Amino acid sequence: MRDITKTKPEKHLIGILPSKAGRSNTGSITARHRGGREKRFYRSIDFKRNKLNIAGEILAFEYDPNRNVQIALVMYKDGEKRYILAPLGLSVGDKIMSGIEVEVKIGNSMPLKNVPVGTPIHNIELHPGKGGQLVRSAGGMAVILAKEGGFAQIKFPSSEVRMIREICFATIGQLANKEWKDTPLGKAGKSRHRGIRPKVRGTAQHPNSHPHGGGEGRSGVGLKQPKTPWGKPARGLITRNRHKYSNRYIIKKRS
Repeated sequence: MRDITKTKPEKHLIGILPSKAGRSNTGSITARHRGGREKRFYRSIDFKRNKLNIAGEILAFEYDPNRNVQIALVMYKDGEKRYILAPLGLSVGDKIMSGIEVEVKIGNSMPLKNVPVGTPIHNIELHPGKGGQLVRSAGGMAVILAKEGGFAQIKFPSSEVRMIREICFATIGQLANKEWKDTPLGKAGKSRHRGIRPKVRGTAQHPNSHPHGGGEGRSGVGLKQPKTPWGKPARGLITRNRHKYSNRYIIKKRS
């Protein structure tokens, strides 16, 4: 994990993040096992990287409770400060820039048409100008496989290969904190601080409450295929809309 160099966030870049506890506007629980987390502030992250051709300097690396990757505080030449996702290999004092024709180096943001094939990228736009929506988690990295007809063929961490317009922006490099997925929680309290309440196994429940419930003693699932509490297959069911407009851009489905 990268060393955190600053503990208090910039006041003008944070806002109150209300806790919904998995409830709807009527107060009823719509998402189970949520609630009771530590109070948080939301950090405004610059996903758009729209300060074009203005150099910025990395001032510090900070912890963000709302995501699993650290964030970097950037000071631009015009005096503005912004947060970005921290790539691996970036250090305090390094210079970054966003633009149409900028150097291909870690932390720089540019259109996909200017990124060489095989370069690791993250924070990828799906629609020009909307801001990065893809590959934003710890250790995330995508790779450009080819370019053809105004589209770039990109392989994502899920092994999906998808076509994205070449005029969409992406940031060079792999995201930091790639060991996050291998870090154990250590205690139940850490989940509670994150707002995750305890779960009860389906096999331990009453048969009226879960398809896996019932039976004498420690019985198993008792079904050919595990099911959700609502009776749908729990593993391997494809939930993506078969007629979704963007299906034509997917060359290879994720595994």
